Amino acid sequence: MKIEIIDYSDELKEFIRILNYEWLEEYFHVEEGDRLSLCNPQETIIDKGGFIFYVKYGEEIVGTVSLLKKSNYVFELGKMAVSKKAQGLGLGKILMEHCLKVATEKRIEKLILYSNTLLEPAIHLYRTYGFVEIELEQGVYERGNIKMEKNLI
Repeated sequence: MKIEIIDYSDELKEFIRILNYEWLEEYFHVEEGDRLSLCNPQETIIDKGGFIFYVKYGEEIVGTVSLLKKSNYVFELGKMAVSKKAQGLGLGKILMEHCLKVATEKRIEKLILYSNTLLEPAIHLYRTYGFVEIELEQGVYERGNIKMEKNLI
């Protein structure tokens, strides 16, 4: 089946919420900050200078990831999700490689991310792509117990 990366559009707005709620509800719970950003991605991510990408497998949107602008040179890799039914197809790697390509093209100097060590496949993916653990500040996400970064310059 054909795999395609698609940029955010209003028609695809719901998929960032649907895909992220799936894993959040399975492993943790949906925090108020999640609700705000996932239900209003145009205002909370795109309009602030960020990016949202989707992966389409065949005719279905099965994955998403965002680059959230923190400053002109630092973005947060976040809101990454691959539907359970599409896991194991390497789609997380495809999304990661797309984000790294876009970050390089946009001259982003550093990517950061927040995660939880319970999500072992995700942590392994981040380490594989050169993210390293750094000190975690408190209060960003209740579920976050690890912060990682990758310098791109």
